Amino acid sequence: MTMDRKTTKILYWVLLVIFCLFHVADGLGGIMKTQAGIDAMNKLGMPAYLMPFLGTLKILGVIALVQNKFKTIKEWAFAGFTFTLTGAAVANACAANSQIAFVIMPIGFLLVLFLIYYCWRKLNAFVA
Repeated sequence: MTMDRKTTKILYWVLLVIFCLFHVADGLGGIMKTQAGIDAMNKLGMPAYLMPFLGTLKILGVIALVQNKFKTIKEWAFAGFTFTLTGAAVANACAANSQIAFVIMPIGFLLVLFLIYYCWRKLNAFVA
């Protein structure tokens, strides 16, 4: 079963908006160093001083995903989020008393990211 251009475009934008809203919220939480974020970083054994840096990178990554002018930067953002989500899953899997939901959630977002990337590549193939 193949998707037509309209269906692909709708799926792309719906998933991208959901993905980006989540990561903007997470990025802002990191920049503001919320207590929940500090607790999560401590649980993973990571220093809390990384939170503003990672939060800023997430927001810059969202900007890169939403823009359509610079395709290479968009590719880098896809790669960056892939590394971030994979690292989050591994870090939670290795944490001493982590719950399985904290391992599954980044993997779920990674699958959504792959679907967004697939739709984006397919939409670019229509243009070429």
